[in-house]
Amino acid sequence: MKILIIMLCVLFSTLGITAQTVTDFEFRDIENNTRTYNELKGEKLTLIDFWATWCKPCNKAIPELNKIYGLYKNKGVEIIGINCDGPRSVSKVAPLSKSLQIQYPVLIDINSELKTELNIIAFPTLIMVNSKGKIVWIHEGFVSGDAEIILSEIEKQLKEN
Repeated sequence: MKILIIMLCVLFSTLGITAQTVTDFEFRDIENNTRTYNELKGEKLTLIDFWATWCKPCNKAIPELNKIYGLYKNKGVEIIGINCDGPRSVSKVAPLSKSLQIQYPVLIDINSELKTELNIIAFPTLIMVNSKGKIVWIHEGFVSGDAEIILSEIEKQLKEN
């Protein structure tokens, strides 16, 4: 019964998120420069990856997101990494980003403001935002085979836009 209630809560919270829009936000990147969503967003689609340094599935997802970024960055698709490490572990973000050779911008949401605003409850969570700022797709977690699911959804959204 508890599992059913949890599943329903996740389902209903996910349904609520897909109707949301992403408005401009501003955070510092790993070089300590202030960057905004409007400055970084893609012309057609923006994938926002919420992650943390301690999250093992996040560390598996990032190399796949790098590949996706390489395939789509010249097709109007941008990826923005939003790191949600707190004050105790934020010092690990830049070194880990460099060791994982993250190709896309990484912003630091040290107080989890955007994570909270968008009701993100798991790491990693990837949200896909269309050119109008509407969240059109959400993917929580990362396991083998998820890169193909993400690629498929990107293609689907590009065709619809």
